[in-house]
Amino acid sequence: MSISAVKADITQLPVDAIVNAANNTLLGGGGVDGAIHRAAGPELLNACQLLNGCLTGQAKITDGFNLSARFIIHTVGPIWQGGTQNEAAQLQSCYQQSLDLASQYQLNSIAFPAISCGVYGYPIDQACLLAYQAVKDHLASMPNINQVVFCCVDDIIYDHYQRLLGDDYAS
Repeated sequence: MSISAVKADITQLPVDAIVNAANNTLLGGGGVDGAIHRAAGPELLNACQLLNGCLTGQAKITDGFNLSARFIIHTVGPIWQGGTQNEAAQLQSCYQQSLDLASQYQLNSIAFPAISCGVYGYPIDQACLLAYQAVKDHLASMPNINQVVFCCVDDIIYDHYQRLLGDDYAS
């Protein structure tokens, strides 16, 4: 099993599934959500319309369409409200439910963006630690998943994951 961090464009990663940090409608938005919708093509919007949205902390799956990834797992992270509105449990659920879907579909590799760290305002240090712990703890029960990538859009997030993963895992 490999857990790594890379600074890259998540839409270009050669994995079985990428995770989309989506909004509740699943119909596209800014940041990573918009980038994934643009790269996957208009078929993604059509597929997402059939899903009827997604609740915060949950996840749903579509084909990858024009991406190299076969699937897109859409999850809705919490909006940071000071940590008093169950944000940590909701964010942890995003990672767990995404891994559950990957396992259900017998996928071997998955890439995560920094869910809720953009316009949703989750503190980066807390989000990265929670993501790393949730993935590490949940993977023990999922033998088919052998590669998890934390895809980072900037040096700040990448540096947080490098510290968490240590030199043996970060790439």
